Amino acid sequence: MIPESFIQELLARVDIVDVIERFVPLKKGGANYQACCPFHSEKTPSFTVSPSKQFYHCFGCGAHGSALGFLMQYSGLGFIEAVEDLAHSVGMQVPRVSERVQTDRVKKAPLTELMLRAARFYKEQLKASPKAVDYLKGRGLTGEVAAKFGLGYAPDEWQGLEQVFPDYNDQALVECGLVIVNEQGRRYDRFRDRVMFPILDQRGNVIGFGGRVIGQGEPKYLNSPETPLFEKGRELYGLPQARRAIHDADTVIVVEGYMDVVGLAQLGVENVVASLGTATTGHNAQRLLRQANRVVFCFDRDAAGDRAARRAMENSLEFLEDGKRIDILQMPGNQDPDEYIREHGKAAFDDLVNTGTTPLSEFLVREVRKPAGESLDKQFNLATAEGRAQLIREARPLLQRIAAPILRTQVTKVVAGLAELSQAEVEAQCGLKPLARGRPSAPPQRRSIQVSQLKTLLRAVLRRPERAARLPLEQIDAESSEGAALHAIANAIEHGELAGGNMGLVIEHFRGSPHEALMGALVTAATVEQVDEGEEETVFEDTLARMRQAELGAMIDALNARARSGHLTAEEQAELARLLAAKAKPQPR
Repeated sequence: MIPESFIQELLARVDIVDVIERFVPLKKGGANYQACCPFHSEKTPSFTVSPSKQFYHCFGCGAHGSALGFLMQYSGLGFIEAVEDLAHSVGMQVPRVSERVQTDRVKKAPLTELMLRAARFYKEQLKASPKAVDYLKGRGLTGEVAAKFGLGYAPDEWQGLEQVFPDYNDQALVECGLVIVNEQGRRYDRFRDRVMFPILDQRGNVIGFGGRVIGQGEPKYLNSPETPLFEKGRELYGLPQARRAIHDADTVIVVEGYMDVVGLAQLGVENVVASLGTATTGHNAQRLLRQANRVVFCFDRDAAGDRAARRAMENSLEFLEDGKRIDILQMPGNQDPDEYIREHGKAAFDDLVNTGTTPLSEFLVREVRKPAGESLDKQFNLATAEGRAQLIREARPLLQRIAAPILRTQVTKVVAGLAELSQAEVEAQCGLKPLARGRPSAPPQRRSIQVSQLKTLLRAVLRRPERAARLPLEQIDAESSEGAALHAIANAIEHGELAGGNMGLVIEHFRGSPHEALMGALVTAATVEQVDEGEEETVFEDTLARMRQAELGAMIDALNARARSGHLTAEEQAELARLLAAKAKPQPR
């Protein structure tokens, strides 16, 4: 756990302009900076970075956040990884409560250096191997693409790495997966006579390799083992190279092999990554959905491809969001994506991606009509009550995992129709919490005015959090989302968790909280508005004054009602006189 105080200090020290300019060229435009948005394709710049607010916002796609949020959204980093990256850029040491984490970091540093040296060695060996060069040329690859992905060649020698690592007995070579020790204690290279595909992490470090056999041989692909650097279920091959194309297309295509990634990139389809010899994991799905609004899983059309598609679907359900889209593309015939695009061309492959996919919702419904792992010809007999019951049993665990509420409702309706049940009956049988139906009735006018006032206060407080100290919290209803957010900001400042600052600091403090969505929407609106500081302060004070007047009016009405009933004490009469005098003072304009 990273202390909140460190996050606040970090965001106060970094400059969002410097952070974003590491990835996106910015141009000065008035008080702010501008660029074409890195999160969607556009020709006219709509991406704005505010140095004063330490906040970025795109008027085209709505992306917004702080320097920390930008690293997470652009690079696909997790929160801790983004904090570490940002802290490193300004020379800050991230505090840790876990000694294990510190130990792991110390262990990884020398292993990363070993992997880099090995990658350079393999790259040099490729230039000296006509056999490997001819193989890549035969797959249609140019030297430019080979260089982009850092391709190499592991020579057909038992101890080829001894050329670059004189201390071949170094245990670290075994630990990072480059060298194997057999039962007799003999050491030899893991990768021999293979085309080498370096696997990079989000910071561009070499963390593993994939080796493709040249010609015949088993296994066809050999991956690095799990090491302190490399965890297969958390990584995706080609993501650092594909990131810009993914942002431009707002789509990421996930294939099964290294050569598919490189082959598609060679012919102009660059928004492609590959899973690393394992089923698509939940962590993979979560990272992919951070990168783009559409994810296309591309699999072979065979039994293995069906199983892979099913696992990808299952592991993605809990990370779905309404507005995000996952599609399944099963390649026609027996060709993999690399073979298909080389024979049919980029336009044909683009057409498959655009029109030949199956939405995840349709794929899910197709899958629940049969037992998991069976082919489509083993579907349940929905003409019988037993078959329909089997359908519900198969659907239950999948419906429970769908995180996107609107999509879950839509899929539940389809399943209910197949099972000849009502949606409510399916929700009950599957243990789903029913979603609210219909729109709430319009609130009373006085309540609407209060919400409007609270929004005005919240906008002003988000621009200058120190204003929260002047809020009359006893008058602010904490049951409304705006009121709860105001209470949360005031409490954070009172307890020293949030020391004023800018919008970026506030947003990061409340990341992952129930207030994040509301605050994010208001901060986005505030980025659009050009508000004079003095005028904003006047509006803030006017709103507070109007709230005080409304409170006075309510207290006076209550006392007058008691007076008409003849139950007003002398003290209450004096209080009524005082309140009437206070209300008679000049009203705010």
